This record gives sequence, C-alpha cells and structure tokens, in this order.
Amino acid sequence: MLNHAVRYYGLKWNVASKAGTMGSGTERNVDFWTQKEYQKFIEQVSDKPQSFYGFEILYWCGLRIGELLALTPKDFDFENNILKVTKSYKRVRGEDIVTDPKTQKSIRNIVMPNFLADEIKEYLSSIYGIGEEDRIFQNSKSYFRHEMVRGSKAAGVKRIRVHDLRHSHVSYLIDKGYTALAIADRLGHEAVDITYRYAHLFPTVQTDMAKTMDEEREVLLDECQEQ
Repeated sequence: MLNHAVRYYGLKWNVASKAGTMGSGTERNVDFWTQKEYQKFIEQVSDKPQSFYGFEILYWCGLRIGELLALTPKDFDFENNILKVTKSYKRVRGEDIVTDPKTQKSIRNIVMPNFLADEIKEYLSSIYGIGEEDRIFQNSKSYFRHEMVRGSKAAGVKRIRVHDLRHSHVSYLIDKGYTALAIADRLGHEAVDITYRYAHLFPTVQTDMAKTMDEEREVLLDECQEQ
C-alpha cells in the first residue's frame, strides 16, 4: 500500500521500508545527557575557552563535529542571532579539508538563544587577528573527544560521545514539546529520521486517544437516548 502511495500520491519514500521490519531487532540505542548532566559537564571544561564555547554550540545548536570545526566568523549573523551551517571540516592525511555538509538538507540556518549569541561574540572578540573566513576552532576531533572524557570524569556524569551531544539537543527539544518536523529542520534531518530514531523519547498520546474515544462515545449514546 505504501509503495502505491509512493507511486501515485507523491510520497517521497516508503516509510516502512526505510524504518525496516517491525520487531527485526534493528533499533539503535541513543545515548544523551539531560540538561542537568550537561551543565555539570560544561562547568568542568570552562577553563579552556575553545572547549567551553565549542561544546556550547554543539549542545545548544545540535551541530555535527565537522560542522563545528568548519565555522568561521562569517557564519554568524548576530543581528538576527543566526548561525549559518554551510560546510563541514575533516582532516585527511594531515591536510585540512573543508567540504559541503553531509547532505543538502544539512545546509541550514539555526537561530541561537540570546545567551549563546552573547557567548560567541565574547569568544570571537578574544581571538586576536582572526579573519572573517578563518576557522574559529583550530582543534581536531580527537581534542574534543579527549575533553569529553576529561569533563565527564570530573563532573561525575556518564561518558558519552561527542556526537551524542547532538542526540542530547534532540532529547532536550522533544522534552520541551517540539515536533519531529521542527526538530528535523533545525538539525538538517528528514522528519522521518527523527521520528524513527527518537520514537521512544516522544510522549505517547495513546491514553489521550482512548480517553477521547470514551468521551465522544458517551456523548453519542446520551444523544441517542434523548431521541
């Protein structure tokens, strides 16, 4: 039936085929920090500016590490509190390479909270002689992995990967009641990916559904008895 919808009604893909067979055991575990756990962690790495500001962007904007390492001052529009994600960084055989993001949808504008915009302005003003197109984080991925270990150990929180800060951002947004579509737009994902990967984090509405059915059926029965 879903293949029929793909063919005749413009559905982009068969959601069932993308998600896999139900009960097939392909569910992925997603590790993340709560906001309280993250706060304990960030306090322990605040002694190093590149660590503190880098992790702040990763957690509050949900960037991939390659997207973070490619950021330049030109990517920030402080008048509108917008962070523009247009590229990604990787190091290959000792050479710095800046490429297009992971997917076309990864090219996006992210609205920063005021406190984060203020933090990044403070950070940029502290970097002597930086140009508009110079990378603002001259660290490697391994540097941030090492700092994750150091900070989590000092904070007494469970150890997670750098990429799990992206999962933590999603978890935070789900907890605040935002839809899969809105979250996907912020992260540069497809909504179906968010729904599938984080389905267990979204609050269930099954109880509310059943309650609505009971209430509407009771009203209908009362109306029938009055006739």
